[in-house]
Amino acid sequence: MGKKQKELNEGIISFIEAQKLFFVATAAPTGTINISPKGMDSFRVLNNNKIIWLNVTGSGNETAAHLLQDNRMTIMFTAFEGKPNILRLYGKAKIFHERDTEFTEYISLFPPLAGARQIIELDIEAVQESCGMAVPFYDFKEERTHLNDWATKQGEEKIKQYQIEKNTVSFDGFETRLTE
Repeated sequence: MGKKQKELNEGIISFIEAQKLFFVATAAPTGTINISPKGMDSFRVLNNNKIIWLNVTGSGNETAAHLLQDNRMTIMFTAFEGKPNILRLYGKAKIFHERDTEFTEYISLFPPLAGARQIIELDIEAVQESCGMAVPFYDFKEERTHLNDWATKQGEEKIKQYQIEKNTVSFDGFETRLTE
């Protein structure tokens, strides 16, 4: 059976810090539901009720578009080694861009990543752990560097142009406000 809590505790924070992968789920009132896998060194716990994660340039920007319409977000971690565990963080999220003071405050908490486009802050309202006994074991080999290599090769100007072309409108036609 799953356990529900209102905040993170030391055990949960340790579990989060050991993970190499997390999933982000968002949905606007209409259109598609989005679930995005995230990796790299892009997740930080600020306190027992607040986390941030660094969103880098990708082929879409669904999370931002959805959060502007409905700020609910779920983040999920799952154990692929050791004790089985699935962890979900539920809450309300805010998006910060390079133009925002909060982005400037938070960006130093992450290693430099080419193509960094937003920082998402989640105010946690509920935490749920469940068994995860059906999740298979997987061995972590290494981080993929393809996205960071690609973004570095593009350079800042080409990344900005790519974001304008690919990241300002969602799959369903919703604005992301990336370039305001």
